[in-house]
Amino acid sequence: MRFVRAELEQAGFVGWLPFDQVRAQHTCPTTGGVYVVVYNATGPVRFAAESTGGWFKGKDPTTSQAILIANWVDGAEVVYIGKSDNLRRRLREYADFGSGKAVGHWGGRLIWQLASTGDLRVAWKETLGQLPAAIEASLLASFKEHHGKPPFANNPHKLGL
Repeated sequence: MRFVRAELEQAGFVGWLPFDQVRAQHTCPTTGGVYVVVYNATGPVRFAAESTGGWFKGKDPTTSQAILIANWVDGAEVVYIGKSDNLRRRLREYADFGSGKAVGHWGGRLIWQLASTGDLRVAWKETLGQLPAAIEASLLASFKEHHGKPPFANNPHKLGL
């Protein structure tokens, strides 16, 4: 899989909502599943000096420009792959974190330092009868095989920066 919208839709991903709609609506299922965050801004990627993410347990979610640049995956629409036993709850936590609330969704926090967070969309796939963690691991492995490294906001601490 090349991790573009058409192929993700073919694989069963639905939604494609901006995070403000995730906060305002009840469209996400309460079942387990996996989700992808895509970034469709035009032009070269730009990063904000500070994250819009909330400070959780006193920790600033902002990271250095060097880490952001090192993690960026040129040509990839998907910037984060995640999992949850309750998609609605998890995606709301993620959206709330991005709007500055002190929520414990530390994973994937790098997306909130993109200059155009309004260009982010989230899609999900229910994993009925399957473990979300196993599906997420498979998606991450496939992404890494195709792009040479994980999505932009997955596992930034593993780059050693």
